Amino acid sequence: MALKFGVCGIIKRGLIMRRVPVAMTIAGSDSGGGAGIEADLKTFSALGVHGAVAITSITAQNTYSVSAVFDLPGWLVYEQIRVVVEDMGVDAAKTGMLSNSEIIESVVKAIEEFKIPLVVDPVMIAKSGARLLREDAVEALTLKLLPHARLVTPNAPEAEVLSGLRIRSLEDAERAARVISEKYGVEAVVVKGGHLGGDRVVDVLYYRGGLYHYESERVEGCTHGGGCSYSAAIAAHLARGLDIVEAVGRAKEFIVWAIKYGLRVGRGHCPVNPIAWLEIPAEKFRVLSSVERAVRVLLENSSRVLKHTPEVGINIVEAVDSKYAASVSDVAGVRGRIVRAGDKLVAVGPVEFGASSHLARLVLEAMKVDPLIRAAVNVKYSEELVVKAKSRGYLVVFVDRRAEPEEIRSVEGASLPWILREAVKQAGRVPDIIYDIGDVGKEPMIRILGRSAIEVISKLLDITM
Repeated sequence: MALKFGVCGIIKRGLIMRRVPVAMTIAGSDSGGGAGIEADLKTFSALGVHGAVAITSITAQNTYSVSAVFDLPGWLVYEQIRVVVEDMGVDAAKTGMLSNSEIIESVVKAIEEFKIPLVVDPVMIAKSGARLLREDAVEALTLKLLPHARLVTPNAPEAEVLSGLRIRSLEDAERAARVISEKYGVEAVVVKGGHLGGDRVVDVLYYRGGLYHYESERVEGCTHGGGCSYSAAIAAHLARGLDIVEAVGRAKEFIVWAIKYGLRVGRGHCPVNPIAWLEIPAEKFRVLSSVERAVRVLLENSSRVLKHTPEVGINIVEAVDSKYAASVSDVAGVRGRIVRAGDKLVAVGPVEFGASSHLARLVLEAMKVDPLIRAAVNVKYSEELVVKAKSRGYLVVFVDRRAEPEEIRSVEGASLPWILREAVKQAGRVPDIIYDIGDVGKEPMIRILGRSAIEVISKLLDITM
């Protein structure tokens, strides 16, 4: 039975079955998991392509050093590529660490034989400063491999080596991209702008005589594995059938997220986080569902909570995972709050991110102390609820708002973070309940904190029985 492989599907007995695009990384292994094939496979998964590998070298490295490198023989690198192509096909591939001429020549042999669209990340130096491409292999990379690449993605220092030009500006990067393309016969060249100064990072693509700019705000974050993930993202999009201009644009957006939400692990250059591309939307969906469920439970129990509704209304909020929560836009709440309407409670608007300001800031401050505390609800203060909460074994803390410093009062949104900090000073941790008896223009309030929206509603219902 003959099978025909294509980007869209497999033709089998006249039927077209959907086929997952396959992208391959031909690169070294990073034992720290931040760069190399480890970063590439995370990227492929995040972008919906099946990732295959041809390991070129095994490194012993972490976030700040490379202590050992073991190169695999060239024939084995070639064989890894061959068997994958023979079985499932490869829609696009990318190279990373190709440390010696033998490996490079094996890759060239495979690319020539199997006609695989190739993205070359010309890895020369690790983030730690360790050399990953031997001096005698530079010629093999430039003269033998680059002419077979659809696209090459050097950073500014690598582009200087490849072009022979000094790169200190956007115009320099444009010239270097053109020179690299013309000098080595590469169809497209992306010179990454991360090493250049300024508040904006501009990557330059030279493609078929045209110049394209991909601009982003310079973000503080983790960069280990950034070049690997960027080139892997381009390869993934090419495998999915996008053209080069669009593939680079989408990869640029992807890598900004991966850097911004990098993983703070290790003592050196922390790694990018390719999974953020999947995890943030999934986390936001989970949080919205959690708050919506909590709102339903609260409204179903209106009769127990009605008399405890403050004049400003009730809100229920929950934040996304602490590694992604940076502002009130990462905290979901009820737009317009939950208010009293006759003999029941009603939600004024839908559950949305950024719907709460004050309560969201309380949660964000709490997460700095305990990342597991991600939710809160507020009700009107009453001695009855305070007594009941203490009897139930909850940690309850009183904060006197009259002691709030004037420099805090005068800053919009600073009061609730101050209240949280004061409560933690007293309790030594984030309490279950913080209450105050108000101040001039400030309604007395109880605020219940917990790990999820449904947990804080459960605490509320527990003390209103």
